[in-house]
Parts: sequence; C-alpha cells; structure tokens
Amino acid sequence: MQKTNYILSMVAISLLTGCASWFSGAEVDSENYPKDPKDVRRESRGKLTGEGGLKLFGGGDDSSNSGASLGINSYLWRATLDTLSFFPLSSVDPRGGVIITDWYESPEARGERFKLNVVILDTKLRADGVRVSVFKQELAKKGGWRDAKVNESVAREFEDKILTRARELRIKDAAKQ
Repeated sequence: MQKTNYILSMVAISLLTGCASWFSGAEVDSENYPKDPKDVRRESRGKLTGEGGLKLFGGGDDSSNSGASLGINSYLWRATLDTLSFFPLSSVDPRGGVIITDWYESPEARGERFKLNVVILDTKLRADGVRVSVFKQELAKKGGWRDAKVNESVAREFEDKILTRARELRIKDAAKQ
C-alpha cells in the first residue's frame, strides 16, 4: 500500500510539474533549474505584461516588483531538493521555502524511519539560511510505529549537506558566466 501511494505521489508531482511549465509558457529543464527565480518570469513574459505592456501593482523593472519573485534563495532551494531526492515528498512550497517529506525507511536500517521538515529562511546564501527538523520513529515489537529521540547532530548534518550543495551550485553558475 505504501509503495502504491509513493508511485501515485510521484505521478501526481510529474503531472503538476508538466502543467506548471505549460501554463507559464517557460521551458522547464529538470536538470538545470533557473539560476534566479526572476529568470523564469522574464522568459515567460508575453506582450500583455512584457515591455510596454500592462503594469500591475506599480510593476516597472524586476528589481521593484518583489511581489512576483520567490522570497527564498534559489541555490538553497535547489540544493535542498537535490539533497532530499531519495525522500518521498509530502508537501513542497517554493514561495514559502518549505519542504516536508513523507516517512522514509532506509533499506539498510529496517525498523526505523525518518521524516524531515526543511524551511529556507533567507533570500541570501547564508549558513543560517536553512533549518532542518528531523523526526524519527521505530517499529515496536507489537507492530506499530513509536516516536523516538533523534540526535541533534542529524539535523545539522542535513543542513551542512544542503549548504555545501548550494555553494557548489553557486560556484558552478559563476563559472558559466
């Protein structure tokens, strides 16, 4: 049953991702996320909202139109998705910078499973720009899952991996320019 839910979730995410690119008019390359959230907006402009078009909410140039941009750092966002790629995702909010995974049981550690909540806190790539909360459950002898204590270092390890990956992505993008 859990495997079926996982497959259905992946199919739903794939369909929604495809719909998002169709509605926005922008090309979506799953391997290369946009460097900056504003780049997708620039590429998807038509005549109505493009140069000389209709200006909503006092929108002029992109620097003054902060309402349409993401309130998070794109490198941290991409790095988080890369780092948690083996976890099934339960909820993803790119505007608010929140990723909630579903429970994941490693094949190497049967009888314990983990769930993560990740919040990206800043628009800048900073060491305190991401916060990870880790939850653990262990399989009880009677067959149910019980909450278990998680070592605080586990969350810090995930944060460090995300920050390292974000720095790698930024360096890779800087080398392209």
